[in-house]
Amino acid sequence: MTAANSQGQESERINRRRLALLLVAVPVFFALVLFLPAGTWAWGKGWLFLLVLLAASTPALLVLWRVNPEVLVARSRIHAGTKRWDKVLLCFLFPAMTAIFPVAALDDGRFHWLPVPWWVCAVGYLLLLVGIGITVWAEAVNKFFEPTVRIQVERGHKVIDTGPYAIVRHPGYVAGSLTFVGIALSLGSLWALIPAGLSTVLLILRTRWEDQTLQAELPGYKEYTERVRYKLIPGVW
Repeated sequence: MTAANSQGQESERINRRRLALLLVAVPVFFALVLFLPAGTWAWGKGWLFLLVLLAASTPALLVLWRVNPEVLVARSRIHAGTKRWDKVLLCFLFPAMTAIFPVAALDDGRFHWLPVPWWVCAVGYLLLLVGIGITVWAEAVNKFFEPTVRIQVERGHKVIDTGPYAIVRHPGYVAGSLTFVGIALSLGSLWALIPAGLSTVLLILRTRWEDQTLQAELPGYKEYTERVRYKLIPGVW
């Protein structure tokens, strides 16, 4: 067996372990941030959300594992070389993202501050599924899709201009914004739109700073911006 084959099999085993860990850890995490604040295990919207999330995420992870397994490993941790400003921004972004769940649980699951009709939840699930779909599309074509902003010199970082990147320069942030709002609405909470909105604002700020970083440091990115003019919304920005 050659060294290359050995490394490939080891990488596949690592990817299998990471995939299995994600499939177990993610539902457990969401159960904790949803049902503890709700104060009950009988919160129907919480269970429905977990079932839909699991049903959507499992095939998404399987697809990525087959078409771009590198991205699963790359997104599993924060790498050296992450920009300092991004580390600071993430200190605000991660709590804002996480806050969507307990706020929704307190609102719809425990106190029922602002009850919403089921069609609002349906809109939320639509946004959530579209967000997941765009994320998978972007990750499938971009092996440099990492959780933090950095120039990945050791991985031969280059401009990706296929798939959703032929439409906007930061499709992952489009997906993130849709997902944040979708989570809040699918859980039946208008109050959860506050942390969802804050998370979206932070993503917009991150988009601007990341785009400036890529233009300054990634070869070919300036030329890419001339071909794909818009960062998030075609015809707008």
